[in-house]
Parts: sequence; C-alpha cells; structure tokens
Amino acid sequence: MPQIFDTLNPPGQNKPLIQGCGLLLILLGLYFTSWVNYLLFHTLAEFFSIVVAVTIFVIAWHSRHYIQNPYLLFIGIAYLFISLLDLLHTLSYKGMPIFTDYDYYANQLWIGARYMESVTLALAFLFLKENKPLKVAYIIPAYALVTYLIIAAIFQWKIFPVCFVDGSGLTPFKKYSEYLICLILLAAIFFLHLNKSFFEQKIYRLILLSIICTIISELAFTFYISNYGISNLVGHYFKIFSFYLIYLCIIKTGIERPYRLIFTDLKRTNGELVEEIRQKEDIQKKNEELIEELKKALREIKSLQGILPICSSCKQIRDDKGAWNQLERYIETHADVKFSHGLCRTCADKMYGDQKWYQDGRLPDHKQAT
Repeated sequence: MPQIFDTLNPPGQNKPLIQGCGLLLILLGLYFTSWVNYLLFHTLAEFFSIVVAVTIFVIAWHSRHYIQNPYLLFIGIAYLFISLLDLLHTLSYKGMPIFTDYDYYANQLWIGARYMESVTLALAFLFLKENKPLKVAYIIPAYALVTYLIIAAIFQWKIFPVCFVDGSGLTPFKKYSEYLICLILLAAIFFLHLNKSFFEQKIYRLILLSIICTIISELAFTFYISNYGISNLVGHYFKIFSFYLIYLCIIKTGIERPYRLIFTDLKRTNGELVEEIRQKEDIQKKNEELIEELKKALREIKSLQGILPICSSCKQIRDDKGAWNQLERYIETHADVKFSHGLCRTCADKMYGDQKWYQDGRLPDHKQAT
C-alpha cells in the first residue's frame, strides 16, 4: 500500500521542486523558440495550453463519479470547448497557411474563448450549493451550442466585431472586452471567497492563483500593438500558468484523492475484517471451552435410564455393583437433584392423627402436609 502512494505522490519535498524545474525548462524552451520564430513560439504555447485543457476534460470526465466538487467538474467539462476555440485561434493565427481568406479570425476566436473561460469560472459557483449531481447531459449540449454560435459568428456569418487591425493595433471592442473579462474574473474571485468553505485550502489557493494569472494574461493582451510583441508573449505565459493550475486542481480531486480514498477505505475495511476475525476467533474459543465443559459434565453425569431394580418393600435401589442404596441417595448420585423432606397429608394423618396438637392445627410444618 505505501508503495502505491509513493508512486502516485513521491515522498519528501522534492516533488514540487521537480515539477517547478520541469515547468521552468518548458517555459525557457518556449522562450528560446521565440528567438527563432515567434509563430513557432505561439503555436507551441497554444498547443501546450490546448493539451492541458483537453487533459483537464479527460480527467474530469472519467473522474466525474469521484469528484465531489461540482465546480471543478463543471469547469473541467467547459475546458474541452475552450480548447476547441483555442485550437481554431492557433490555426488561424497570422502566418499560419490555413485560414487565409480573412485577417481577423485569430483575435476574434481569442476573445470568444476568453469570454467563455471567464464566464465559466464565475458561473460554476451556481452549482456548488445544489445537493444533487451535476447534470452533465445538459451542460455538454449547452456548451456545444455556445461554441457553435461563436464559430459561426466568426467564420460563417462574420458578425463578430473586429479585434485587431495591422498597423493600428487593438480595436476598442478588443480592449473593452479584455477589461470586461477581467471584471468577470474579479467577480469569480469574489464568488470564490464567498464559497471558500466548499474547497480544501490547497484547491482554493490553486483556483485563486489560476484566476489571477488569467487576469494578468488578459491585461497583457490590452497593451500589444503587434501580434509578435513582448506583451503577447507574456500574455501566453500567464495563460499557460492559469491552465496548469486548473490542471493541478483536477488532478488532485479527480485522481490523487480518489486513490487515497480507495486505499483509505481498503485500510479501514481490512481493519474491520481483522477485528471481525478476532471476534469470531474469541467466540470460537469460548464455544470450544463451553463444549469442553459440556463434555466434562457429560462424563461426570450418570443418566438414569433402563430398568432399575427396586425393593418392593423398602424401596431401596440396587446399583450395578449389587449394593442396595436408599432411593434418595441413589438418585442424588446419578442425577443433579437434591431432596428436601416433608410429610404428605396421608402420612401426617397416619402418624399424628390421634394427637390433640395436630387436630388443632398446630403442626409447625403443617403446610408441608398437603
């Protein structure tokens, strides 16, 4: 059992250090790719976020029977559709030879995805106080419909407002949208604080840090003039941080805790079985002792059975050795009984019937003469 825990959660304080070093290496690697080609950096950064988002959904979906917090399950499902918009954003980014008929897809998809993400983080708190399972069958179609409407508004109907124009930079709609998204995220932080009791302390901190990183990311995207600028790079970094922190929340509630609960339940069940076995062994031991006592008693008891030779005159009984024994003595020897002596009414009348004191009813044990 401890070995399994060690596999899931390496012992000591090295695990956070190893994770931090791994993430730092990834970020440094991404940064160095920006020196070679910013489009390469953007593609790798977005695909990293997309993979994390899809992983969040996969873990949340397959752990939906174990995740007791509907907030995390709700956002875990939502991140699948957010990742779809981010994927289209990546494929339509300037320089990608896929969607070349229109110059504004990438930024529009970004805003659509961030609106969905921020509203999800705030809306999910509505499900916390419900004392019933999350209705996944309704949530997935709802998000699928919203995702379709966003994509259709951008690609098909082309009614989604323009967000970025080369040479002039961000449009007012893009800037105001980023600020509005930040306000929604601040509301999410407020709701998170109000519902703090529904989260473990560590999960609460991870969600809070994730939302803060998302706000920083959105603010960074209000400053850039070029799609390849430093502000754009910083914004993508903090987006990665945000997704990774949500990923940690889902991992801890969807995988680590269920396994710990399973092993805790197994340990408790094993303890109960051991206690039950011990109790049964005690009962068996007592039963064996009782059986032994009964055997001993049976060996000591001589039952009265068969034909007893009894004197027709004095009523003595002859034992198996040929000796005659008084009736009371013989029965006391061969059975667990004791005799108390008295007089029946017939014998009392026969013995004392001519006595004045008897006739007057003054026999001390008169009640024994029945």
